[in-house]
Amino acid sequence: MRLSHVWSKAMPRFDDENLVSCAGLVPVMALAEQAGLSELISSKVAVGSVRVKSAGVNPAGKITSIVAGMAAGADCIDDLDVVRSGGMGRLFGGVYAPATLGQFLREFTHGHALQLASVARAHLVGLVTTTGLLPGIGTRAFVDIDSLLRPVYGHAKQGASFGHTKIAGRQVLRKGLSPLATSISTEHGAPVVAGIRLRAGRAGSGKGAATMVAEAIRTARAAGAAGEILVRGDSAYGNSVVVGACVRAGARFSVALTKNRAVSRAIATIPADAWTPVHYPGAVVDPDTGQLISDAHVAEVPFTAFGSKAKKHQVTARLIVRRVRDRAKTDELFPVWRHHPFFTDNTEPTADADITHRAHAIIETVFADLIDGPLAHLPSGRFAANAAWATCAAMTHNLLRAAGTLTSPRHAVARGATLRRQIVTVPARLARPQRRRVLHLPTHWPWAQQWTRLWNHVLATGPPAAAA
Repeated sequence: MRLSHVWSKAMPRFDDENLVSCAGLVPVMALAEQAGLSELISSKVAVGSVRVKSAGVNPAGKITSIVAGMAAGADCIDDLDVVRSGGMGRLFGGVYAPATLGQFLREFTHGHALQLASVARAHLVGLVTTTGLLPGIGTRAFVDIDSLLRPVYGHAKQGASFGHTKIAGRQVLRKGLSPLATSISTEHGAPVVAGIRLRAGRAGSGKGAATMVAEAIRTARAAGAAGEILVRGDSAYGNSVVVGACVRAGARFSVALTKNRAVSRAIATIPADAWTPVHYPGAVVDPDTGQLISDAHVAEVPFTAFGSKAKKHQVTARLIVRRVRDRAKTDELFPVWRHHPFFTDNTEPTADADITHRAHAIIETVFADLIDGPLAHLPSGRFAANAAWATCAAMTHNLLRAAGTLTSPRHAVARGATLRRQIVTVPARLARPQRRRVLHLPTHWPWAQQWTRLWNHVLATGPPAAAA
């Protein structure tokens, strides 16, 4: 492709009030309203005592403006101005300036952040009911939990502290804030965010995990998970508190265990002929050597975990162990194995249970989407404002996932960046011939058919009801 020479001396002008750059926000935000977003915010979020008199007014309009900006690609407060350009004011009412939205977020307290988290959970249930998000949730659902460290800079960030993270396979200390997130997925459905909680950077990975798991299980039940729910996590969540929360909520668990003397003794009791070779569908990177491996052996043994705790906290279930040949020791006289144990009450056969447990890594795709989108930054100096920003990011992720579900099977599992590029950031020109409102979109748009399908799904029944 080559630029035509006639345009080399063209005069660019930003003067057209009938152009919009994000026409896809029309069906996306209409879908948000059909799932009850404004009504939920109005009923659950009340910003009363404020430092600036007008800052807490109309939380529904301000939070939906933040979500719309995030869906259009905003990853900081200033970027939210994208929803005010061109003819966006003719498409949407009550669009706020970034300064107003930033002032609103700074009025948040921990209690307000909890109110907004309640909205996010209820809105997810509404999206599942409205769009068929999470297909197969009635049969089996997976709840995954994990944390990440988002780096921040400067001395004004409340809660910022040094925490451990892994970069290029190495453990490093990094200053930041540490969100803890839970996701819900199904065998055929991409993961959505069940909850996200912002914590200080030095917070341990498992801090607050039990309550997050319990809330995620309740959310999954409300969304239609009438069958089995399996909670998965790494060794940071392999403790009596998290497992106990799963048992009390009626969910199954599959959590990695840190190797201690009790676990090592249990592994030593596995007979040599009990190990079953398994082949994974795809190659796996060995975390120690970095080499690709695709074969391993698995075996299981009954095990009572948390033996140092009181009797009521001890749990007896299956200890499934995957062993992998240690590639770092190639000159040994006898094979040297590395063992990876996890503790579960999953009823699947040993090899299948191992593969199901390792699918816990699907939550990393959620983190990748959030980091590549609105969670690229935690933009405020106030901790509660950043907590609200993270919750809005989670709601935006779920909203785009629901919109993708209505668009096409490929978009139902697409990355957030793909959905923004193909569905949301579509330029359009507003027109009103014969008093009929028309959106003129680009001819030969590669995803016009899918975009039209989303429009018809959401708007064929008329516009969304106005917020009370």
